[in-house]
Amino acid sequence: IPDFKMEKHLIDRRVAQMEAEGVVFHYGVNVGVTHKASELIEAHDALLLAGGAERPRDPELPGTDLEGVHFAMPFLVQQNRRVGGEPPTPELPILAGGKHVVVIGGGDTASDCIGTSFRQGALSVTQLDIRPIPPLREDKLHVWPYWPTKFRTSSSQAEGAEREFSAATLGMEGKNGRVRSVLCIRVDEKRKPIEGTEFRIRADLVLIAIGFAGAVHEGLIEQVAPACDPRGNVAADTETYRTSVPKVYAAGDMRRGQSLIVWAIREGRQAARQIDLDLMGATTLPR
Repeated sequence: IPDFKMEKHLIDRRVAQMEAEGVVFHYGVNVGVTHKASELIEAHDALLLAGGAERPRDPELPGTDLEGVHFAMPFLVQQNRRVGGEPPTPELPILAGGKHVVVIGGGDTASDCIGTSFRQGALSVTQLDIRPIPPLREDKLHVWPYWPTKFRTSSSQAEGAEREFSAATLGMEGKNGRVRSVLCIRVDEKRKPIEGTEFRIRADLVLIAIGFAGAVHEGLIEQVAPACDPRGNVAADTETYRTSVPKVYAAGDMRRGQSLIVWAIREGRQAARQIDLDLMGATTLPR
Protein backbone atom coordinates (compact mmCIF):
# COMPACT_ATOMS: atom_id res chain seq x y z
CA ILE A 1 0.00 0.00 0.00
CA PRO A 2 1.64 3.30 -1.06
CA ASP A 3 2.29 5.99 1.52
CA PHE A 4 -0.04 8.39 -0.29
CA LYS A 5 -2.88 6.03 0.68
CA MET A 6 -1.70 5.00 4.15
CA GLU A 7 1.30 6.58 5.83
CA LYS A 8 3.50 4.04 7.55
CA HIS A 9 3.53 5.84 10.89
CA LEU A 10 0.02 4.42 11.31
CA ILE A 11 1.47 0.92 10.99
CA ASP A 12 4.27 1.79 13.42
CA ARG A 13 1.65 2.89 15.94
CA ARG A 14 -0.28 -0.37 15.62
CA VAL A 15 2.90 -2.47 15.83
CA ALA A 16 3.88 -0.64 19.03
CA GLN A 17 0.45 -1.35 20.48
CA MET A 18 0.68 -5.05 19.62
CA GLU A 19 4.19 -5.30 21.07
CA ALA A 20 2.90 -3.72 24.29
CA GLU A 21 0.21 -6.40 24.37
CA GLY A 22 2.85 -9.13 24.20
CA VAL A 23 3.22 -9.93 20.49
CA VAL A 24 6.83 -10.69 19.52
CA PHE A 25 7.77 -9.72 15.95
CA HIS A 26 10.72 -11.35 14.19
CA TYR A 27 11.82 -9.22 11.26
CA GLY A 28 13.71 -10.33 8.16
CA VAL A 29 12.24 -13.83 8.38
CA ASN A 30 10.95 -15.69 5.33
CA VAL A 31 9.62 -19.01 6.61
CA GLY A 32 10.46 -21.72 4.15
CA VAL A 33 13.52 -19.81 2.93
CA THR A 34 15.48 -18.37 5.87
CA HIS A 35 13.91 -20.77 8.36
CA LYS A 36 12.48 -24.25 7.87
CA ALA A 37 8.76 -24.61 8.49
CA SER A 38 9.42 -27.83 10.42
CA GLU A 39 11.38 -25.84 13.00
CA LEU A 40 8.35 -23.66 13.74
CA ILE A 41 5.99 -26.61 13.95
CA GLU A 42 8.30 -28.48 16.33
CA ALA A 43 8.93 -25.46 18.56
CA HIS A 44 5.32 -24.28 18.90
CA ASP A 45 1.92 -25.63 19.85
CA ALA A 46 0.15 -24.07 16.87
CA LEU A 47 1.08 -22.53 13.53
CA LEU A 48 -1.30 -20.24 11.64
CA LEU A 49 -0.71 -19.81 7.91
CA ALA A 50 -1.84 -16.29 7.04
CA GLY A 51 0.60 -15.25 4.33
CA GLY A 52 -1.95 -13.95 1.86
CA ALA A 53 -2.35 -14.57 -1.86
CA GLU A 54 0.82 -13.16 -3.40
CA ARG A 55 1.08 -15.15 -6.62
CA PRO A 56 0.17 -12.71 -9.41
CA ARG A 57 -2.29 -13.71 -12.09
CA ASP A 58 -0.30 -14.09 -15.29
CA PRO A 59 -2.14 -13.15 -18.52
CA GLU A 60 0.41 -15.18 -20.51
CA LEU A 61 0.38 -12.67 -23.34
CA PRO A 62 2.93 -12.27 -26.12
CA GLY A 63 5.65 -9.84 -25.13
CA THR A 64 5.52 -10.25 -21.36
CA ASP A 65 9.19 -11.20 -21.49
CA LEU A 66 10.17 -7.81 -22.95
CA GLU A 67 12.23 -5.42 -20.86
CA GLY A 68 9.92 -2.90 -19.25
CA VAL A 69 7.03 -5.30 -18.59
CA HIS A 70 6.51 -6.05 -14.91
CA PHE A 71 3.96 -7.30 -12.43
CA ALA A 72 2.61 -4.62 -10.11
CA MET A 73 3.86 -5.88 -6.76
CA PRO A 74 7.64 -5.62 -7.35
CA PHE A 75 7.09 -2.07 -8.61
CA LEU A 76 5.06 -1.05 -5.55
CA VAL A 77 7.33 -2.81 -3.05
CA GLN A 78 10.41 -1.08 -4.44
CA GLN A 79 8.74 2.32 -4.14
CA ASN A 80 7.65 1.67 -0.56
CA ARG A 81 11.23 0.81 0.37
CA ARG A 82 12.51 4.00 -1.28
CA VAL A 83 9.99 6.17 0.53
CA GLY A 84 10.76 4.45 3.83
CA GLY A 85 14.51 4.79 3.40
CA GLU A 86 14.96 1.01 3.51
CA PRO A 87 17.65 -0.94 1.63
CA PRO A 88 16.61 -1.63 -1.98
CA THR A 89 15.56 -5.06 -3.18
CA PRO A 90 18.18 -7.02 -5.15
CA GLU A 91 16.19 -6.74 -8.39
CA LEU A 92 16.87 -4.01 -10.93
CA PRO A 93 14.91 -0.84 -10.09
CA ILE A 94 11.56 -0.37 -11.84
CA LEU A 95 11.05 3.35 -12.44
CA ALA A 96 8.36 5.29 -14.29
CA GLY A 97 10.13 8.65 -14.47
CA GLY A 98 10.20 10.10 -17.98
CA LYS A 99 8.22 7.18 -19.41
CA HIS A 100 4.84 6.51 -20.98
CA VAL A 101 3.23 4.00 -18.62
CA VAL A 102 0.42 1.54 -19.32
CA VAL A 103 -1.30 -0.14 -16.37
CA ILE A 104 -3.30 -3.27 -17.16
CA GLY A 105 -6.11 -3.83 -14.65
CA GLY A 106 -9.01 -1.99 -13.08
CA GLY A 107 -8.68 -2.61 -9.35
CA ASP A 108 -7.03 -1.04 -6.32
CA THR A 109 -3.57 -2.35 -7.18
CA ALA A 110 -3.81 -0.77 -10.62
CA SER A 111 -4.80 2.51 -9.00
CA ASP A 112 -1.77 2.28 -6.70
CA CYS A 113 0.45 1.80 -9.76
CA ILE A 114 -1.05 4.90 -11.38
CA GLY A 115 -0.44 7.14 -8.38
CA THR A 116 3.08 5.80 -7.88
CA SER A 117 3.93 6.32 -11.56
CA PHE A 118 2.86 9.95 -11.42
CA ARG A 119 4.92 10.51 -8.28
CA GLN A 120 7.96 9.10 -10.03
CA GLY A 121 7.52 11.54 -12.91
CA ALA A 122 5.77 9.53 -15.62
CA LEU A 123 5.08 11.43 -18.85
CA SER A 124 1.70 9.75 -19.21
CA VAL A 125 -0.28 6.93 -17.60
CA THR A 126 -2.96 4.93 -19.40
CA GLN A 127 -5.12 2.39 -17.60
CA LEU A 128 -6.65 -0.55 -19.48
CA ASP A 129 -9.86 -1.98 -18.02
CA ILE A 130 -11.61 -4.91 -19.73
CA ARG A 131 -14.91 -3.99 -18.08
CA PRO A 132 -17.39 -1.63 -19.78
CA ILE A 133 -17.60 1.91 -18.49
CA PRO A 134 -19.91 1.84 -15.44
CA PRO A 135 -23.04 3.99 -15.14
CA LEU A 136 -22.76 7.34 -13.38
CA ARG A 137 -25.40 6.27 -10.85
CA GLU A 138 -25.82 2.86 -9.26
CA ASP A 139 -29.05 0.88 -9.35
CA LYS A 140 -29.26 0.04 -5.64
CA LEU A 141 -32.56 -1.83 -5.89
CA HIS A 142 -31.09 -4.41 -8.26
CA VAL A 143 -27.65 -4.98 -6.76
CA TRP A 144 -28.19 -4.95 -2.98
CA PRO A 145 -26.54 -6.41 -0.92
CA TYR A 146 -23.63 -6.49 -3.38
CA TRP A 147 -21.25 -3.63 -4.05
CA PRO A 148 -23.04 -1.42 -6.61
CA THR A 149 -21.45 -0.83 -9.99
CA LYS A 150 -20.91 2.88 -10.47
CA PHE A 151 -18.39 5.08 -12.25
CA ARG A 152 -15.77 5.98 -9.68
CA THR A 153 -12.55 7.94 -9.90
CA SER A 154 -9.79 7.24 -7.41
CA SER A 155 -7.44 9.97 -6.23
CA SER A 156 -4.70 8.42 -8.37
CA GLN A 157 -6.84 8.39 -11.51
CA ALA A 158 -7.83 12.00 -10.87
CA GLU A 159 -4.18 13.00 -11.11
CA GLY A 160 -4.31 12.64 -14.89
CA ALA A 161 -4.63 9.01 -15.96
CA GLU A 162 -6.22 8.14 -19.29
CA ARG A 163 -8.74 5.33 -18.79
CA GLU A 164 -9.65 2.89 -21.55
CA PHE A 165 -12.74 0.76 -20.84
CA SER A 166 -13.89 -2.36 -22.72
CA ALA A 167 -10.26 -2.84 -23.68
CA ALA A 168 -8.58 -6.24 -23.76
CA THR A 169 -4.83 -6.59 -24.08
CA LEU A 170 -3.62 -8.73 -26.97
CA GLY A 171 0.07 -8.40 -26.18
CA MET A 172 3.10 -6.19 -25.86
CA GLU A 173 5.22 -5.12 -28.82
CA GLY A 174 8.85 -4.16 -28.65
CA LYS A 175 12.06 -3.28 -30.39
CA ASN A 176 15.53 -4.56 -29.53
CA GLY A 177 14.08 -6.51 -26.62
CA ARG A 178 12.35 -3.53 -25.00
CA VAL A 179 8.62 -2.79 -24.88
CA ARG A 180 7.43 0.01 -27.14
CA SER A 181 3.64 -0.40 -27.30
CA VAL A 182 0.64 -2.38 -26.11
CA LEU A 183 -1.71 -3.93 -28.66
CA CYS A 184 -5.37 -3.83 -27.56
CA ILE A 185 -8.83 -4.63 -28.88
CA ARG A 186 -12.32 -3.52 -27.89
CA VAL A 187 -14.63 -6.11 -26.34
CA ASP A 188 -18.41 -6.32 -25.99
CA GLU A 189 -20.38 -6.69 -22.75
CA LYS A 190 -19.51 -10.40 -22.72
CA ARG A 191 -15.81 -9.58 -23.12
CA LYS A 192 -15.79 -11.00 -26.62
CA PRO A 193 -13.31 -9.22 -28.95
CA ILE A 194 -14.88 -6.97 -31.57
CA GLU A 195 -13.25 -7.58 -34.93
CA GLY A 196 -11.55 -4.59 -36.48
CA THR A 197 -11.23 -2.54 -33.27
CA GLU A 198 -7.55 -3.14 -32.57
CA PHE A 199 -5.52 -0.16 -31.37
CA ARG A 200 -2.05 0.52 -29.98
CA ILE A 201 -0.88 2.55 -27.01
CA ARG A 202 2.67 3.80 -26.68
CA ALA A 203 4.40 2.25 -23.68
CA ASP A 204 7.89 2.42 -22.17
CA LEU A 205 6.72 0.68 -19.00
CA VAL A 206 3.86 -1.82 -18.63
CA LEU A 207 2.56 -2.78 -15.19
CA ILE A 208 0.33 -5.86 -14.95
CA ALA A 209 -2.21 -5.53 -12.12
CA ILE A 210 -4.97 -8.04 -12.86
CA GLY A 211 -5.19 -9.66 -9.45
CA PHE A 212 -3.68 -12.63 -7.68
CA ALA A 213 -4.02 -16.32 -8.47
CA GLY A 214 -3.43 -17.57 -4.94
CA ALA A 215 -0.75 -18.27 -2.38
CA VAL A 216 2.90 -18.74 -3.26
CA HIS A 217 3.68 -22.44 -2.80
CA GLU A 218 7.47 -22.30 -2.97
CA GLY A 219 8.94 -22.34 0.51
CA LEU A 220 6.35 -22.27 3.30
CA ILE A 221 3.43 -24.21 1.80
CA GLU A 222 5.78 -26.57 0.00
CA GLN A 223 7.43 -27.51 3.31
CA VAL A 224 4.29 -27.68 5.46
CA ALA A 225 2.56 -29.68 2.68
CA PRO A 226 -1.10 -29.16 3.70
CA ALA A 227 -3.94 -30.28 1.46
CA CYS A 228 -4.94 -27.57 -1.02
CA ASP A 229 -8.15 -26.85 -2.90
CA PRO A 230 -8.39 -26.97 -6.72
CA ARG A 231 -7.35 -23.30 -6.92
CA GLY A 232 -4.17 -23.94 -4.97
CA ASN A 233 -5.30 -22.31 -1.73
CA VAL A 234 -4.59 -24.03 1.58
CA ALA A 235 -7.62 -26.14 2.44
CA ALA A 236 -8.95 -25.52 5.95
CA ASP A 237 -12.25 -26.07 7.72
CA THR A 238 -14.35 -22.90 7.71
CA GLU A 239 -15.39 -23.40 11.34
CA THR A 240 -12.11 -24.46 12.96
CA TYR A 241 -9.58 -23.26 10.35
CA ARG A 242 -7.64 -26.50 10.87
CA THR A 243 -5.66 -27.82 7.91
CA SER A 244 -4.80 -31.43 7.11
CA VAL A 245 -1.55 -31.03 9.08
CA PRO A 246 -1.78 -31.37 12.89
CA LYS A 247 -1.21 -28.10 14.78
CA VAL A 248 -1.41 -26.09 11.55
CA TYR A 249 -4.24 -23.64 10.79
CA ALA A 250 -4.89 -21.33 7.83
CA ALA A 251 -6.87 -18.10 7.48
CA GLY A 252 -7.35 -15.13 5.19
CA ASP A 253 -6.36 -14.98 1.54
CA MET A 254 -4.02 -17.94 1.92
CA ARG A 255 -7.13 -20.03 2.66
CA ARG A 256 -9.91 -18.35 0.66
CA GLY A 257 -7.92 -16.78 -2.19
CA GLN A 258 -7.78 -13.12 -3.18
CA SER A 259 -10.40 -11.22 -1.23
CA LEU A 260 -11.05 -8.13 0.89
CA ILE A 261 -9.16 -7.16 4.02
CA VAL A 262 -12.38 -7.31 6.06
CA TRP A 263 -12.51 -11.06 5.38
CA ALA A 264 -8.88 -11.44 6.41
CA ILE A 265 -9.54 -9.61 9.69
CA ARG A 266 -12.63 -11.71 10.38
CA GLU A 267 -10.90 -15.01 9.67
CA GLY A 268 -7.84 -14.02 11.68
CA ARG A 269 -10.00 -13.33 14.72
CA GLN A 270 -11.97 -16.54 14.32
CA ALA A 271 -8.80 -18.60 13.83
CA ALA A 272 -7.26 -17.04 16.96
CA ARG A 273 -10.36 -17.99 18.92
CA GLN A 274 -10.20 -21.57 17.68
CA ILE A 275 -6.50 -21.90 18.48
CA ASP A 276 -7.12 -20.55 21.98
CA LEU A 277 -9.97 -23.04 22.41
CA ASP A 278 -7.89 -25.97 21.13
CA LEU A 279 -4.89 -25.17 23.34
CA MET A 280 -6.64 -24.03 26.51
CA GLY A 281 -9.88 -26.01 26.37
CA ALA A 282 -11.90 -22.81 26.70
CA THR A 283 -11.86 -19.28 25.34
CA THR A 284 -13.35 -15.88 26.08
CA LEU A 285 -12.61 -14.53 22.61
CA PRO A 286 -15.69 -13.60 20.54
CA ARG A 287 -16.36 -15.38 17.28
